[in-house]
Amino acid sequence: MSDYLPFHAIDVVIVNYRTAQLVVSCLESLAAEAGEGLQLRAFVIDNDSRDGSADAIEAALLQQDWNWARVVRSPVNGGFGAGNNQGIDLALAQERPADLVWLLNPDTRVMPGAARALARFMASTPAAGLVGTALLEADGSPWPFAFRFPSILGEIERGLRWKASSRLLARHALLRRIGDRPERADWVSGASLAIRPALLWEGLRFDEGYFLYYEETDLCRTVRGQGWECWYLPQARVLHISGQSTGITDPQAKPRRMPAYWFESRHRYFRKNHGRIYALLADLAWMASHSVFLAKQALRREQSLDPPRLLADFARHSAFFPRRR
Repeated sequence: MSDYLPFHAIDVVIVNYRTAQLVVSCLESLAAEAGEGLQLRAFVIDNDSRDGSADAIEAALLQQDWNWARVVRSPVNGGFGAGNNQGIDLALAQERPADLVWLLNPDTRVMPGAARALARFMASTPAAGLVGTALLEADGSPWPFAFRFPSILGEIERGLRWKASSRLLARHALLRRIGDRPERADWVSGASLAIRPALLWEGLRFDEGYFLYYEETDLCRTVRGQGWECWYLPQARVLHISGQSTGITDPQAKPRRMPAYWFESRHRYFRKNHGRIYALLADLAWMASHSVFLAKQALRREQSLDPPRLLADFARHSAFFPRRR
């Protein structure tokens, strides 16, 4: 099989917040992908880490002679979307812009052949504006999911966590298992997300009103609204050690209280895309469903694995209360 790549240049954007060693590991995996017709550039945006991260990453670049990567120090931590927007602007400002812009979390490692799989897929699928890769758990086991857009019925399914209701509402569940073939999806994880530059030249950027979470969901909805497709590509695989910056999604960590910005991002998504009444109904749907789940859990005397004070915090940050600035 020929290794000819119609899309042969990829710009990678990595937003770092106090995860220097993980960034270096990610860059190491990218270094193994370059060559044989594939050109890579990487822009590491340090989101005001203030822990020496930027210095440590720059030292690694010099030591490894990775002149294809550079560190850019942001004076503020504007969040995931803002950091990626800064990297995207830098990529587009280059004398020779790349054929593809690939956003990677710092807690990822690119598996062999992933970059080439992305390049070939985007070149052969002109309707694809975004494509997400398959993600692997920290132990290498597959996590084969894309997502459906959040909805009221999806919030009921997520709140109840009951097999019978999950079967009934399967078409509305947030998680969507994907097989071995590329498939279109509503949205894909921002941990490993490739974007066609044509969309970026047209002005596509993350909404910086999201500090963290829901920003990629909103981005994918915007892309769909502009007539482009969002795809999930199982043939491109990326290892993802989740939750390293926040600790929220780390499956090995003790559940901790959800931060205010998670609730604020969720509220922003529903109100921005569906309006205030829909946001109110979505909040009510989840709170009522989760209350039923908690009652069932109490009757069975089951131990809760949820973050502490989840229902109370959800209610406090819901659409029923004025937004706090």
